[in-house]
Amino acid sequence: MARRDEIIAFADELLDVGAFRDYGPMGMQVVGADEVSKIVCAVSASRELFEHAAAADAQLVLVHHGLFWDSEPRTVDGRMKARLQTLFDADITLVAYHLALDAHLEIGNNALLARELGVRVEGPFGDVGVGGALTQPVTIGELAAAVARTVDREPLVFADGPERIERVAIVSGGGASRLSRAAAEGYDVLVTGEAEEPTMMAARELGVHVVAGGHYATERLGVQALAERIADRFGVAWEFVELPNPI
Repeated sequence: MARRDEIIAFADELLDVGAFRDYGPMGMQVVGADEVSKIVCAVSASRELFEHAAAADAQLVLVHHGLFWDSEPRTVDGRMKARLQTLFDADITLVAYHLALDAHLEIGNNALLARELGVRVEGPFGDVGVGGALTQPVTIGELAAAVARTVDREPLVFADGPERIERVAIVSGGGASRLSRAAAEGYDVLVTGEAEEPTMMAARELGVHVVAGGHYATERLGVQALAERIADRFGVAWEFVELPNPI
C-alpha cells in the first residue's frame, strides 16, 4: 500500500511535467482513494478501461491519453458523465501523462521504440521525439519488419528513401507532421504512429522513408514502463490492459 499523492509526485518529478506545454492536463485528472495497492495502466482513458480497473480492485488508473483536452467541449455530456461515474463509484484516481511520457529519454514511448529497433539515441528530435543511428544499416523492409515485431501489427510504409537506412527519427502517435524536419536534419526514415493525407507525396518528394506503426500501437510501451517504475518504487501491483485500436 502506498500514498496516492506520493506516487503522483514521484511520477510528476520523474517525467518533469512542468517542462511541457501540453493540450491536456498532465498528472492527476480525477481524485480517488488516498491509498493505492494496485495500478491499472492503458494507452487511453475509456469507460471500458475504468470498468476493468474497478473489477480488478485497482485504486489508480494510469494512461497516456486522459479524459480532458483543450479541443473538447467543457460540457459534461452523457459519455463523460458515465466515465466519471465509473471512477467515482469505485473511488479510483485517474492519472494521465501525455507529451512528457512521449519525450522521456529513458521510459518514454520514443526512447523505448528506439531501444527495440536497435537505434542508438543521439538526442531529442523535435519537441518529443528521439533521433539516432542504427547499430547497423538495414533496408526499409528489414526496418518495417522490426517495427511490426515491436508493435505487433503491420505498419504502413512509404518506401521513398535511400536503399540503406542509417539514421532514424522516431515520433510515436501522430508524428507525421515532423517529416519535413526529419528530412532537413538528415534522417533516412521517420518512424511514427499514423500518417496524414499529405505524407505519401511529401515522403516521395523529400526522399525519406516513412513507417507508420499505428498511433495506439506505438504508444503502448511508455505507460507500462512508468507503471513498472512506480510499482518497483512503492511496492504496489500493476497490470496493463490491452484495448486494441486500429488507428
